[in-house]
Amino acid sequence: MPPPARNAAGQERLVADLRAAGCVFAEDEAAVLLASTDDPAELAALLARRVAGEPLEQVVGWAQFGAVRVPVEPGVFVPRQRSRLLVDLALATVPAPRTVVDLCCGSGALGAAVAAALAGPLELHAADLDAAAVRCATRTLEPFGGRVHRGDLYDALPGELRGRVDLLLVNAPYVPTVAIGLMPPEARLHEPRTALDGGTDGLDLHRRVAAGAPGWLAPGGALVLETSEDQAERTAAAVRAAGLDPRVHRCADLDATAVVGVRPPGPRTLA
Repeated sequence: MPPPARNAAGQERLVADLRAAGCVFAEDEAAVLLASTDDPAELAALLARRVAGEPLEQVVGWAQFGAVRVPVEPGVFVPRQRSRLLVDLALATVPAPRTVVDLCCGSGALGAAVAAALAGPLELHAADLDAAAVRCATRTLEPFGGRVHRGDLYDALPGELRGRVDLLLVNAPYVPTVAIGLMPPEARLHEPRTALDGGTDGLDLHRRVAAGAPGWLAPGGALVLETSEDQAERTAAAVRAAGLDPRVHRCADLDATAVVGVRPPGPRTLA
């Protein structure tokens, strides 16, 4: 092992390279890179990928999300820390869910974080349209006994889940199409467009998710849907139009916004 002074000098150079590339949290990123390999050649290759703009999580192959470490392949949507709000809201709304679905799951971070927080038995499902995301989510959720399905929203789910989902966690894309070009390069160049583009006003997927949710939720079950502060009232309106009782939640610390829509108890009534 190199002497501490040499380690410190190497870390300082790494931090300087990362900072020159525009990495805001260069010290933290340097620590992650250094912990990922003892091989100088491999470290140089990882640094080159990061400096070229690839997300750190894709470079090292994982992301820390709450209490769970989530595998992240190149080209897979990177879970954002703000999405931890969805986990907190889900468990506060339905503290002891029996059946959980992580829809538009990406790497499966939301489902894994909920499962990790629960002590009792849980039936866990996740779904995504992207094949790479499904591979990552399968690795993420396997320790929790989760099943991952590939397909378009609810079409991917087993029909046996209809009417008995206690928690429906959804981080569907909500960036308006015209705003994709304004996103940081590491997102728009290295994450799938299908995980970012929410259509003309950003809410195409939110309307589809909201419209389908009542048919899958159990009585008293909850849809927990990430949105933006500017779009929150329109997301809530879509949830309300579907027959759920919506509440908008904002967390300044995480810079996060979400809508929780609860299906009323009792038999489902069709509009």
